Amino acid sequence: MNTIGTSMRLTVLGTSHGPGIECIVDGCPAGLDITEGTIQQELDLRKPSDEIGTSRKEEDRAEVLSGIVDGRTTGAPIAIFIRNRDVDSSKYEVFRRVPRPGHADYPALMKYGESHDLRGGGQFSGRMTALIVAAGAIAKTMLAKLNVRVAAYAQAIGSAVDEESHSFDDLIASTRQNPVRAASPSAAERMKVEILAARKAGDSVGGIVKCVAIGLPVGVGEPFFDTVEGELSKILFAIPAVKGVEFGAGFRAARMRGSEHNDPYAIVDGRVVTETNNAGGILGGLTNGMPLEFDVAFKPTASISAEQRSVDLKEMKSTALRIGGRHDPCIVPRAVVVVEGATAFVLADLCKRGGFLG
Repeated sequence: MNTIGTSMRLTVLGTSHGPGIECIVDGCPAGLDITEGTIQQELDLRKPSDEIGTSRKEEDRAEVLSGIVDGRTTGAPIAIFIRNRDVDSSKYEVFRRVPRPGHADYPALMKYGESHDLRGGGQFSGRMTALIVAAGAIAKTMLAKLNVRVAAYAQAIGSAVDEESHSFDDLIASTRQNPVRAASPSAAERMKVEILAARKAGDSVGGIVKCVAIGLPVGVGEPFFDTVEGELSKILFAIPAVKGVEFGAGFRAARMRGSEHNDPYAIVDGRVVTETNNAGGILGGLTNGMPLEFDVAFKPTASISAEQRSVDLKEMKSTALRIGGRHDPCIVPRAVVVVEGATAFVLADLCKRGGFLG
């Protein structure tokens, strides 16, 4: 299915090398101040940097087809179209015969047959994440009515890891100032070195995006099955290259005792808080009023220029493959705003379902 959400619904359509990609956001109330500029500001954060990104240059210009008039939402479904302009499909036909390691080529061909659109990865391309960013821009505007804010940053790329803690306001300011979307200039420089070293070797590198949401009211979530973690994980795993998601202490919790992992309650300024946040702001699938915190693991970009082993599907024998085309040596920097958008959309949906948003 290409639709996600309940009270807020996001439908995506299009392919990487077709005329364009489009999303429909249904459930946004009337009267919100949202312009094409609001959406474009977020989309611009996803564009690749010349030095560390792909050479494919798309404007990613958002065209609002419906649902917004004179800078205000009408209550009708919001349709956003993004044209594909810088397309080169010449190098993709060979992958019908020799599938790329790490890509969806082989299982997609087995599922859809020869009619499957392999160009640029088709519907499995990271290009589709621009639509999540566009929907996220709308969701962020909705969440602002609750004073809920979302920010993400590159926490690790390869062996370059940012172990420092950062204030929320610092995250917003710093990640907009460097193309790696790191939380500090020093971390950005170390991560840039990792990316350039991988590119020089004809290889790629993965990393971790950390996301934080603050201002959430207590009780957001719809257990038993539509928990905050469950709903977020569903959309996050739809992002190409995501291979892991952990909330709060995550897998470290398996090595802790209850006395270490439990977050003690306290009263601060007349408000119930926890002294630690190993739960990542979620208990029983519901928000507990603390910052929502989670990490998203991204695998290295599957397309690399180094020679790889594959198979010839027509002759059913082993062969070698070199992938041409234009690819990011690391997708983490561009994925930061995608994680933000995905998170904002799910939180807006859950807040609306729970009666926190009109």
